[in-house]
Amino acid sequence: MSRFPPRRRHLFAAVLALAAFLPDSPVSAQSAASAPAPDPGPTYADLADLAGAARIVAMATVQKAAPLPPERAGNVSPGHARVYIEARTTALLVGNGLGESVAYLADVPLDARGKVPKLKKQQVILFARPVPDRPDELALVATDAQVGWTPAREAATRAILTEMLSPDAPPRITGVREALYTPGNLSGEGETQIFLSTPTSRTVSVSVLRRPGEAPRWGVSLTEIVDQASRPPARDTLMWYRLACFLPHRLPARANISEPGAQAAQAATDYALVMDQLGPCQRNRAGGEPRQGA
Repeated sequence: MSRFPPRRRHLFAAVLALAAFLPDSPVSAQSAASAPAPDPGPTYADLADLAGAARIVAMATVQKAAPLPPERAGNVSPGHARVYIEARTTALLVGNGLGESVAYLADVPLDARGKVPKLKKQQVILFARPVPDRPDELALVATDAQVGWTPAREAATRAILTEMLSPDAPPRITGVREALYTPGNLSGEGETQIFLSTPTSRTVSVSVLRRPGEAPRWGVSLTEIVDQASRPPARDTLMWYRLACFLPHRLPARANISEPGAQAAQAATDYALVMDQLGPCQRNRAGGEPRQGA
């Protein structure tokens, strides 16, 4: 602790208490000496998970960092160390009341030698919650919610926050309410309507339209009226994230209200088509504690 001046030592002691705010990592600190795997960095879904759970999102520059003693670090995942950090805020993307300097705890990946890397002067993006009555402290929403800054990560984070805070933001998706296939008048013609569950009264539906001699078309609608002109969401957008990352991989049988037999099978096929074209929801974070917080 001697690397910090006396006036900051009380803050170091206080921030140690923030360990109680950090979610436990699934593996104990004894595993921290394991050889670290290369850090692939956060995906769009990782950033959206963190942004949705955060009340404060800020960019900062690390000024001081000190690994916590093992007896104070708590559970830390393999190849990581828990570090006390003091940083200077450079931009506040979401939230208010954040001081120019902040202190917090974060888990950081060890380098190839199994050591804590040099963090001073590094630019980072923080996804956090305020600590009551302590404006100069933050509690990260997850142990790895300090993300190394890059122009691409800043741009993705800003885009995610802009969509999440928009009055027209797509709501969270909690499952499939019902799916119905209706055959058309011609052979091979028909439509599957898939109505999704949300925590609010807002409607989200997916329609899959089939016409003879044409590739099936599908899209998403955020209104009560199913719009056949709707389109699939672009990848790495909030609507794509809501669908690809939170819908079940297969249509639940209980939600399929189509006529038993060929029509029910077609509804399941159309749902599989949607999930296949959405593509996988890739996450690189080991923890995954925050999900759909906004």
